[in-house]
Amino acid sequence: MASGFYWYDRDRQGSNQPQEQSLLGSGWQPLSRKFDWEFFAHLVTKDSWTLMQKTLDFASDFADALGRQEYAWWANILNVFSADMQYELAEFWQYLTPEPPFPDRRYGDIIGVETPISQIVSRNSIPIDYVLNRLQEITIFKILKFLGRPDLIMQSYIDRYFYYPVEKFVAWERLEAMGTIYAFWHEEQVWLEIYPGDRNKRYYNLIAKNLAPLVNKATYNLAVMLSGYQSRVGQVYSQFSIRSFPDNIQSFTDIVQQAIIDNHQLAVLVNGEPGTGKTAWTQAVAKEILVPLGYVIFILDHDAVENFVPPSYLEKICLIINEADNLAQNRADRIAQQSNKTEHILSLLDGTLYQSVIDDSGIHSQQKLVVLMTCNTMERLDPAVLRKGRVDLTCEFNYRFV
Repeated sequence: MASGFYWYDRDRQGSNQPQEQSLLGSGWQPLSRKFDWEFFAHLVTKDSWTLMQKTLDFASDFADALGRQEYAWWANILNVFSADMQYELAEFWQYLTPEPPFPDRRYGDIIGVETPISQIVSRNSIPIDYVLNRLQEITIFKILKFLGRPDLIMQSYIDRYFYYPVEKFVAWERLEAMGTIYAFWHEEQVWLEIYPGDRNKRYYNLIAKNLAPLVNKATYNLAVMLSGYQSRVGQVYSQFSIRSFPDNIQSFTDIVQQAIIDNHQLAVLVNGEPGTGKTAWTQAVAKEILVPLGYVIFILDHDAVENFVPPSYLEKICLIINEADNLAQNRADRIAQQSNKTEHILSLLDGTLYQSVIDDSGIHSQQKLVVLMTCNTMERLDPAVLRKGRVDLTCEFNYRFV
């Protein structure tokens, strides 16, 4: 990038100079446009008339700069290096050389987030959006960590392009961002865009032909607890192992494991009195079966159930819904009619809520969904929950495990 010419704008206002000096002072350097024989051959064969016209125009301007009769010869030589001639040369060089590389907008996989994420929580505000955005932020920064140092770091600002020497790169947060930053990893074919935002925020945008493997790697062993007033993103924790459960529960677990492998969507309901290990079993299944298969675990409480939509960029999702008999209550009861939680759980089981509309942007893949539900009694459950096609496997826990 040391050879060639960068874009020169004679109409650039002086007010932009301090910002450009800030970029140069923080390590950015003007990006040059390199001559490329393949691109030049393309111009010769596909745009020969324009090439000849622009070449003659520049030659004429150059001759005019040298041929002024009212000035001495040395003054004409100095005129060749004037601002006007620099502009004409830069404009001609812009035409002769290919543009700097930019993200291919035809790439279908896009994931982005504004960071740092601010949280607004009150008694009337359920922070589900905050936690889901936080999960997306964690995913993007883990992907960037896996990718490591990029092959190219470039920034466009006020009609000029700058590049940052990759050997000096330390962290994305430490890069001075006046305009849009672009980074590229050639082997993975991944682009990163960074836009400056308000109040010292930035928007990170990852673009690639196939982001799913990187997303799966970044979200391995991630669990999200979504609650009305307290939420958490972390790792899956299980106090008991599957093999510590009674033999009949272990046999049922083997059936569940095979069903998870064989099906794209599976719903499991376990019931029993409090203390029979239902919640402990769901945690053990999540830790020992679902996490190794690449599932991201979401634990939903009463308030989170009716506000949750599975993130579309995740290929494999497990929902753990405890005390489903208090959530998906029989809609014939007056209490259940005052809430839409039953309808929301039914839509989650059906997949109709979030698959009715296909998003125009983002990662498109067939999402695998596993729902693990516990309940103390089946009597309060809405009959529609147990309808064929919604709950695939059931088991009664009657051993006092805890």
